[in-house]
Amino acid sequence: MVTLAVTGHMDLTEESVPLVKAALRELLQPRIEGLVGMSCIAAGSDSLFAEAVVEAGGQLVVVIASEDYRVAKVKPDHAAMFDRLVESAAEVLVMPHATANRQAYEAANKVLLDRADRLVAVWNGKPPSGKGGGTADVVTKAREAGIPVDVVWPDGAERRA
Repeated sequence: MVTLAVTGHMDLTEESVPLVKAALRELLQPRIEGLVGMSCIAAGSDSLFAEAVVEAGGQLVVVIASEDYRVAKVKPDHAAMFDRLVESAAEVLVMPHATANRQAYEAANKVLLDRADRLVAVWNGKPPSGKGGGTADVVTKAREAGIPVDVVWPDGAERRA
């Protein structure tokens, strides 16, 4: 059994979504046997990874950053996918934070890294912004902890401006 956690950009362009989906499927294919995927199922990369895990027959573990995350942060255009992924999950962990904030996101990311054998990063490779809790920050923490990182950023992938 291998546990893969994901971090990634939320703001993929519409044209990037099928490119990232295909790259994630390709990455997961050799690991299907005993696959456990961990995701915070935010819009964008996290949910694309979670969908790929479920489609591959793997077990999905969902980590929700705060008690109010669904109401406070899930936009209407992502709600159906969010709910479907929660229902598909073998396990749902809700962090003990009342509100979604930087501290809650960092706690959720810590749980991902604590349980991961590898980190999948849907990441353009740019350095951290300095705000904390972003994709580059999670990659840095994983590397510092000795967790192998698989970067997924297919040719043509872009973030929205």
